[in-house]
Amino acid sequence: MNTKKLLNYLNTYLSANKIKDYCPNGLQVEGGENIQRIITGVTASQALIDQAVEQKADAIIVHHGYFWKGEPAQVVGMKKNRLKTLLENDINLIAYHLPLDVHPEVGNNAQLAQLLGLTITGGMTPGDPMSVGNLAELSSPVQLDDFAKLVAQKLNRDPLVEAAGKNEIKTVALCTGGAQDFIDQAALLGADLYITGEVSERTILSARELGINFIAAGHHATERYGVKALGEHLAKEFKLDVAFIDIDNPA
Repeated sequence: MNTKKLLNYLNTYLSANKIKDYCPNGLQVEGGENIQRIITGVTASQALIDQAVEQKADAIIVHHGYFWKGEPAQVVGMKKNRLKTLLENDINLIAYHLPLDVHPEVGNNAQLAQLLGLTITGGMTPGDPMSVGNLAELSSPVQLDDFAKLVAQKLNRDPLVEAAGKNEIKTVALCTGGAQDFIDQAALLGADLYITGEVSERTILSARELGINFIAAGHHATERYGVKALGEHLAKEFKLDVAFIDIDNPA
């Protein structure tokens, strides 16, 4: 498939031009003009790039790419090695950050909700179709301990759980990744539980004082599923050869 055609499709499908972000979305490093084999992963680490080289991929699609706002501009050390490997092997690096969080079908929030048996009812920013966080409902109330066990089972790791609200939960606010500071908004919206990837010291104090349950399930673990679903979508839509590679990360 022609690279430009694929990029045009992705930019439109993910509404990339409608979302203000902290990094460039879309093509970040130019490779070959045609794409047939794609590797998807959470972060464009050297380990993921090396896997793409080994599997003779034409492109890598990730959630966490490069060129973040405020990062050093110099191409040295780790950045040099990553870019050198991509360029020497003519591999396109394609990244979507917030567009891949908010997409209603293949987005990180949508995929995490589906994995945990949650039905999304709206955004955490009412009236904003591009709301980064979401409100969701369980089909029936469950005990917090049981839901935490489900999270551990589905994400294959033990989450941090702060039981600061009522034991029975039904309304859940969620935002994958490093979105711990949305806990105030989750409480304002009346959620019984807020689940995200990361936790700060202040987050636990907020949970206790706001009376809301909180789960931090890992930045990487909560964001595996969006880019994986996007790759599966592309494979089905365009008959491309796509493989998801999980370079595990405990954070």
